[in-house]
Amino acid sequence: MELDTPDPIGGAIKAYWEGRKDAAVTVYSNQMEADELPAAYLFREFAEMPEREQFALSEARGRVLDVGAGAGSHALALQEKGLEVTALEISARAAEVQKARGVRNVIHGDFFSLPPTPHDTLLLLMNGVGIAGTLEGLPHFLDTCKKWLAPGGQILLESSDILYLYEEEDGSVLLDLNGAYYGELTYMMEFGQERTEPFPWLFISFDLLQEYAQEAGFTAELLLQEEDDHYIARLTLA
Repeated sequence: MELDTPDPIGGAIKAYWEGRKDAAVTVYSNQMEADELPAAYLFREFAEMPEREQFALSEARGRVLDVGAGAGSHALALQEKGLEVTALEISARAAEVQKARGVRNVIHGDFFSLPPTPHDTLLLLMNGVGIAGTLEGLPHFLDTCKKWLAPGGQILLESSDILYLYEEEDGSVLLDLNGAYYGELTYMMEFGQERTEPFPWLFISFDLLQEYAQEAGFTAELLLQEEDDHYIARLTLA
């Protein structure tokens, strides 16, 4: 299959599904050393998920839209709970695997450009708010969420405060106060012969998320804070 856009995540998901159990995506970042994301991690069962993901899934209700659904593990867990869930995924190959795994409702496309339909819960796990890209892109992300939300709906999202990346040995923090927000990272991903161009990904502290959410008309609630600075937040329209 010829691809116009490199899709390492989709390639690794499909390879794993077809039997290559060692498939892994190499992740490059401007702030961390290269790391590997095993495709197997994207196929985990509910019991294997981090506590924060299990908690977020327990808070989902009504019609759920799993944004950036990957291999479909969160969608499948919600289906098993009896919820009506749609997996939205920009990768055609990942969407194909979701269907093969038994996800009943799959949408292949871009969250920002698809015609929106109303859902009671928007689910954005695995630092899902990162699709905003930058702080500058966050208002557009929040406006797009509004279009997908049914009246009374909620956004359940995961992010983390990555200030720890800039800590010195003495505990002080070294930041360029004239530079970009410290949670704006640049990534590249690679699998086989496919490698993405550099792309922005946003990690945001809850306090700053709350500020932007309020400006956009949302109420932000911190639901779960873990020791590693990951958190689950709920946004509802005020």
